[in-house]
Amino acid sequence: MFLMGVNIPLSLESLLRRDTPPRQIAYKAIRRTLILFSLGLFIINHNTSWSTIRIPGVLQRFSIAYIVAFMLQWPFHIRIDDMETRLSESRWRPFREIICYWPHWLSIIGLETLWLCITFLLPVPGCPTGYIGPGGLADDGKYNKSCVGGAAGYIDRWLFSESHMYGHPTCKNVYYPTLSNDETVPFDPEGVLGSINGCVMVLLGCQAGKIFLYYKSASERITRWLSWSFLLAVISIILCKASMNDGWIPVNKNLWSTTYVTTLASMGFFILTVFYSLIDVLKIWSGRPLDFVGMNSILLYVGHEVFTNYVPFSWGITEHASHMQWISMNLLGVSYWVIIAYYCYTIKFFLKI
Repeated sequence: MFLMGVNIPLSLESLLRRDTPPRQIAYKAIRRTLILFSLGLFIINHNTSWSTIRIPGVLQRFSIAYIVAFMLQWPFHIRIDDMETRLSESRWRPFREIICYWPHWLSIIGLETLWLCITFLLPVPGCPTGYIGPGGLADDGKYNKSCVGGAAGYIDRWLFSESHMYGHPTCKNVYYPTLSNDETVPFDPEGVLGSINGCVMVLLGCQAGKIFLYYKSASERITRWLSWSFLLAVISIILCKASMNDGWIPVNKNLWSTTYVTTLASMGFFILTVFYSLIDVLKIWSGRPLDFVGMNSILLYVGHEVFTNYVPFSWGITEHASHMQWISMNLLGVSYWVIIAYYCYTIKFFLKI
């Protein structure tokens, strides 16, 4: 999602440079959103009746975050030539991609404030306000499975109903060990509330893309990317108190908490810096095989989701298998998809949306 954000300013610059009509730009964005959402519904619902179809999902979150970030970036996008004249005599010129995009930052603050207010202030029946735990055996068994995820779970159950949500989250086996495989714990890690922070993640990626767009020297880009990486890492450390569970806002992937987003974005800025330095500055690595994979990312993701339980991508090892067995199987599975990506590259087959 971070890289999706990186690409949005670059894509908009290309579209506007070609004088693409606004109607066509909107069509492309909406079309991509609908395709992503539809693909997401398709790949997560195997042999499922309409009465129990799962609605939230990974690609669904991608689609929502993409269209929100795109529509927030598009009206305020500044062409490269125009940016050159902004704050030309001001001491704040080194921060022009931040200052000139102040509506962008108000959007991020607004989205994050919305997530925080709903998460920690929304009353949830039967649960303490602000609760973000898994319920069950946690907290000495005070709360049942209707409290899983606090406000995030409550909103999804109200909006979708339990029959249209994921029923086997990672907390089930740990905190609800007495439940059978057929019994569910109604919490969806790709739910609505977490999608708000998904939008924030893409918008932070947009910042990385704007740095690449408006600054031409390697030193300017690297300095700014590393500064953002450091700043976001400090925010994460402060909010989680450098603790797994005892911070104000723990780093939680299932909830897509604020600290989870700032931590991932920090890593995104840092990894982008490393790859840019190795590939474009030092020129000691061509980027392969990651470039083959990136050219067909949607094809590989959908293929992986559809064929994940088929030989040769996986075989019949059980949850009781050793850690090494799981690693070996997954490494082989990834290798097969890299080979497929390379083959698609050689025959010039690229699935684009």
